Amino acid sequence: MDFGLAGRVAVVTGGSQGIGRATALLLGMEGAHVAVTYHREHGKAMAVVNEIERCGSEALATHLDLGSAASVTGAVGAALERWGQVDVLVNNAVYWGDRAPWEAPLFEELSAEEWTAYFRLNFEGAYSAVQAVLPSMRGHGFGRIVNVSSGVAVDGFPGSAPYGAAKAALHGLTKTLSKELAPVGILVNVVVPSATRTERMVTQLPAQVLEMSERASPLRRLPSPEEVAATIVFLCSGANTAVTGEVLRVGGGAT
Repeated sequence: MDFGLAGRVAVVTGGSQGIGRATALLLGMEGAHVAVTYHREHGKAMAVVNEIERCGSEALATHLDLGSAASVTGAVGAALERWGQVDVLVNNAVYWGDRAPWEAPLFEELSAEEWTAYFRLNFEGAYSAVQAVLPSMRGHGFGRIVNVSSGVAVDGFPGSAPYGAAKAALHGLTKTLSKELAPVGILVNVVVPSATRTERMVTQLPAQVLEMSERASPLRRLPSPEEVAATIVFLCSGANTAVTGEVLRVGGGAT
């Protein structure tokens, strides 16, 4: 299948590792030019850039701070300056917070500052990126936007209320944008990974919890970042001509 991505320009936020890395690499393999954003992992972002370039595509690494609208606009601006347009946005960058869910206080003890941090970084950062790419997409009548959410937004998880609520807000935003933007050729969707076997998941999740997650999955394993990326890239491609406003789960059947 021709995914129609050759020569397209993609911005992948949080593209230095995990699902973002896998998505950036697959977009590059399909011929897209890719702006790989990072927050702290410049070296990892450059490794992704180098791998994309070895595939014959073009790429750049650019810093992005989800807490700063100016930084988000600047990251998109780097792609526009290099290639003159943006066709694809993958909102993958995420703020996890400073503690594990099982270390969270009681719900009534969560501070306003904590709620603000989760919404500012996980929701406002994402919609700032959408606002930054839309003029280019509208200008040439093509756009694909994928907002990467979390199974926590659908199923919930104890101790994760601010994170789950912020991710769920992306679902409502996506539904509305899909109606507003489809007439001008821009399709907007949400991909919801459940627990995924990323480097972060394997190294930071307690082994017992990881094993329980694998046993609970109908696949008896956790999906890989590459498996999630395959769905994202299809939604970002020219092969997708009619899927918009959808919330697609990629979790191996786990809920």
